[in-house]
Parts: sequence; structure tokens; C-alpha cells
Amino acid sequence: MLEYLSGNSIGVYFIIFFGKIIEVAIATVRIVLISRGQRTVGAIIAFLEVFMWIFISGSVIVGVAKYPLKAVVYSVAFALGTFLGSMLEDYLALGLSTIQIITSEDTKALQQILRENYLAVTVIKGEGKDGPKDILTIHLKRKRVKTTVPLINQHLTNSLITVTDVKIVKGGYIRK
Repeated sequence: MLEYLSGNSIGVYFIIFFGKIIEVAIATVRIVLISRGQRTVGAIIAFLEVFMWIFISGSVIVGVAKYPLKAVVYSVAFALGTFLGSMLEDYLALGLSTIQIITSEDTKALQQILRENYLAVTVIKGEGKDGPKDILTIHLKRKRVKTTVPLINQHLTNSLITVTDVKIVKGGYIRK
């Protein structure tokens, strides 16, 4: 296999291209997992990532002087893998988020709708430059943000909505 990877066949270029895309995409997911505290899964993925890296990079480095196109294919695949890895991470939506809504509008109906959708809502009374405000805080799985923000927008037309990533939430209610 190693001898084959040092060659110049179209198959070698396909292995470099698709292997590098997969390697970089899983590296992106690994980084996110580790930053969210999932070290064991991140370490397992790191093993696979480095194993792939050794063979793919080795095949490029060994033959780069003779076959410079390998470096181009490798570089394009790296860039594409980064892009696809970020899309994959967005699709997986790992982790938790907090949505905070600040509004002067009546939030009673929205609170009820959010709770009917199994979202825990905490309401705090606040004061802004233009008067009293309701501050709603929702902790949820990141996967649910894409459906929850439009739901909020349907019921509140003039509010400030922020979404932040959260590393740890202890207690409270978050639907799986």
C-alpha cells in the first residue's frame, strides 16, 4: 500500500484528495468535541485523524519533488475539508446554547408556546433606556436553536435576540 501511495496513478490522487477531506473534516469535529468537554471521543477521533494524516501526508511529501500536483491536490482537499468540516459540525450541532430575548413587548403568549414546545423559559424583569423590559432566557440543545429562533421571531417583532454557546449547564430543564 505504501509503495502504491508513492506512485502517480489517478487512484493515488483520489486517495489523497478524499482522504484529506475526511481527515480535516473529522479534525474540525474533534476540536469542537474537545472544546465542549468530550475528551474521550475527541481522543479516539484524534487517533484516526493522525493515522490518516501519516499516510496521506507521507504520500505527498515523498513524491512532491517528482509529482508537484500531489501538493496542489492535498492543499485543495485541505481547504475543502475545512469547509465541509464546519458544515458537518453545524449539521451535528453538538452541545448547548442559551437564547436570551430582551423586549418591551408582552411575552406571556410566547412563554406559553415555548413551554408547550418543551423549552424551559426564565423571565426576569429589567429596565432599559426606553422603560421596562422582559428578559427571557432559554437553555437548550444547540440542535433546537434553528427551530426556536424563528418561533420567537413569529411572536415578537421588536426584540433583541442573542444566541450563545454554553459549555456547562447544571440543573434546570433541557429536553434531550
